[in-house]
Amino acid sequence: MLFCMRTTLRLNDALLRDAKRFAIETHRTLTAVIEDALREALARRSRRAPASAAPLPTYGRGGLRPGVDLDSNSALRDVMDEG
Repeated sequence: MLFCMRTTLRLNDALLRDAKRFAIETHRTLTAVIEDALREALARRSRRAPASAAPLPTYGRGGLRPGVDLDSNSALRDVMDEG
């Protein structure tokens, strides 16, 4: 058994007018048009390829400079001001 929940949506007047016209043209209810559009948008989102991390350039060996304390904001600020 499928349960439906009643909800209230605030839609742009022009968008609602277009959706109602589309529902009439396709012989469907406004609810069916909105449900189909939402399903399509959610399916499109899930089909998108996951974003891959952008490659970051590295120079030299990398890593921390000796004596840098990542737990101290003031020490980090001092090191950054030196650069």
